[in-house]
Amino acid sequence: MADQSNIQSAASKSIRPFKSSEEYLYAMKEDLAEWLNTLYELELSADTFMEGLETGCALCRHANRVNRAAHDFQLEHPEAARSLKLPAKDVVFQSRNVIPGSFLARDNVSNFISWCRQELWIKDVLMFETNDVVERCNEKNFVLCLLEVARRGAKFGMLAPMLIQLEEEIEEEIRDQECVRMEERVLCDMRNLDELVREILGRCNCPAQFPMIKVSEGKYKVGDSSALIFIRVLRTHVMVRVGGGWDTLEHYLDKHDPCRCAAFGESLRSLPFFMFFSRIFARLPGPGSGSRDVTLNKRIDLTWLHGNSLKWFTFFDVTSCRCPIRK
Repeated sequence: MADQSNIQSAASKSIRPFKSSEEYLYAMKEDLAEWLNTLYELELSADTFMEGLETGCALCRHANRVNRAAHDFQLEHPEAARSLKLPAKDVVFQSRNVIPGSFLARDNVSNFISWCRQELWIKDVLMFETNDVVERCNEKNFVLCLLEVARRGAKFGMLAPMLIQLEEEIEEEIRDQECVRMEERVLCDMRNLDELVREILGRCNCPAQFPMIKVSEGKYKVGDSSALIFIRVLRTHVMVRVGGGWDTLEHYLDKHDPCRCAAFGESLRSLPFFMFFSRIFARLPGPGSGSRDVTLNKRIDLTWLHGNSLKWFTFFDVTSCRCPIRK
């Protein structure tokens, strides 16, 4: 369970100088590293997370441990086990003298991936490839896959990362919102949590700030709708429960606060290449003869004529902001 030290740490330390879109990934790597260190006496950190797992040994070792936990769960709770998909096939792997990037390392990682797909039935959208680990790329899918493996293991009674514990805590609160006994569960200092939320909201200087109304401890109503979000503190990060995963509050606001989206659009307009291509977009056919708005909400490929050759130039990718360009 989370404790009060998480809140105090977040209040006393400044958030690491990451882009908001990178911070949530760092927070998850940090949590997974601590979890694996506890289970297997490793020395992982968020900065060395991919490097420390690239031989695949720890991954395969954990897969077999999940299998044993599932077997024990089936023996102790046969009725509950009937409704779950239980992994059973052990992962064969090489554990000695495995050099990162070698054939043995690739084979270990490949065997772990096969186990995830065939024994845990993890969806492809959460999966990664062997080269992602060996070449240390596509960290997002690698992290999401390990979180999903941790969720499955938690169902069999295994130790779970803090994020998974927070998920279970929120699900329990949803199931029985009126009967949560706070005196039996030391979550964190919710007063300080609300102060952290207000501090992040206060970074916007607009007269009318993006509305976030506190409904109860760790639960907020956002925007003009009735949507509710759950907020928790994970070490130095203020995290938001979104869908089946997590995001930092800073990144969540970047995607939903119209003011922050507008600020992002203005920063793009100040770039020379944006000013140049805005002239091109201004000549595109519009719905009327007046102002012509172009919504950049997907990747745009422009054909750029250079000399006698045609080259594809990728403009930029805006996935959540609407940036009007006027003639």
